[in-house]
Amino acid sequence: MDLSPLRASSQYRKLFFGGAISFLGSMVTYVAIPFQVKELTDSFTAVGLVGLLQLVPLILAGLWGGAIADALDKRRVVLICEAFSLLFSLVLVANALLPEPQLWVVYLCAMLFATADALQRPSAEAITPLVLDHEQLPAGAALNMSRMTAGAIIGPAIGGTILATWGTPWAYGVDAATYVISLGFFLALRRIPKAPDSERASIKRIGQGLNYAWTRKDLLGTYLIDFAAMTLAFPYALFPFVAQALDAEWALGWLYAAGAVGGLIAATTSGWVHRVHRHGRGLVIAAVCWGIAIGFFGLATNIWWALGLLAIAGGADMISGIFRMSMWNQTVPDELRGRMAGLELLSFTTGPQLGQIRSGLMAQAVSLRFSIASGGFLAAGAAAIIAVFLPTMWRYDVRTSEHAIAQREARQTSATTT
Repeated sequence: MDLSPLRASSQYRKLFFGGAISFLGSMVTYVAIPFQVKELTDSFTAVGLVGLLQLVPLILAGLWGGAIADALDKRRVVLICEAFSLLFSLVLVANALLPEPQLWVVYLCAMLFATADALQRPSAEAITPLVLDHEQLPAGAALNMSRMTAGAIIGPAIGGTILATWGTPWAYGVDAATYVISLGFFLALRRIPKAPDSERASIKRIGQGLNYAWTRKDLLGTYLIDFAAMTLAFPYALFPFVAQALDAEWALGWLYAAGAVGGLIAATTSGWVHRVHRHGRGLVIAAVCWGIAIGFFGLATNIWWALGLLAIAGGADMISGIFRMSMWNQTVPDELRGRMAGLELLSFTTGPQLGQIRSGLMAQAVSLRFSIASGGFLAAGAAAIIAVFLPTMWRYDVRTSEHAIAQREARQTSATTT
């Protein structure tokens, strides 16, 4: 794996490790909240309501967070959102220590966590291109994605252990402690001033960002492919039924972890990606591989084949994400980075939610295997069709893209004048 961004930029190191610690704690709470709701209600509906309550603020605050990132000091936005998240964790600790914890407090904090994350993430993602050289951005994308994948594996494991051993208050307390540590890293970041010609966040500014994304068909294709892949081929809600069908209830946790493990392996062996210049082509091929792997996973009759195919799918998704983030980071002007990150957040969050709904409804209407397999193969076909109808994405080459060249020259000019 190419670790040069960590060696070259002290600012990126602070951002990377602060984000890694913060995300690790968030994954502990990600497990603790549904666990506590289940303990309080013993209701499937009550637990499912957590996801629905979080989806709405993610959609609304994601777009607004992108506009805020382009209008204010990005470091300040990250710090404020991190501080509020710490406060929400402490509220959950206090509530969990009550003789009768209140369900409405858990629901409210879940919504507030989602809001803070949606407001913060565009600013945090927009900082990375400002503290790394243009040529280091693909390696930075791989590091950022491996950080999240590792957190998605380790955090829930830690959370489950804490919940089983010490209980809910301790899980929330660990999350609060990680926020204290991450705030220290983020405080050490230098100030990221807003652009001289930036305007206050508004509906108009959000509209300008949407219009820019529409005019950039290469970027539009990356959003559409990611959205199609998740909506059509994200059957994670069906894993308990898959484990039962394969007579492998013992492997349910492995089914959930297999994709993340495959993604982490792909990320930690991604040193080769800096030699690939046709990022659009790489993204499409990886997305097609994701869909095909999920399709054959749906047809698998052996648990080991199923786990292996999920790992392959996770690796393909990681490679697709690296190329997707590289295209964004190397071509989007600084004054639009936040709003483009906000749009990315929408495709990243709404696609999997819709994918859970689609897979569940189709499994109910037809069959488990048909739901998963057809979704995977349709996702592969959708990626190919999008590439046909958006040829600028398929032909994208970082060496010849006018947008990438403009950003490379702008950085060189800035470095010279500085």
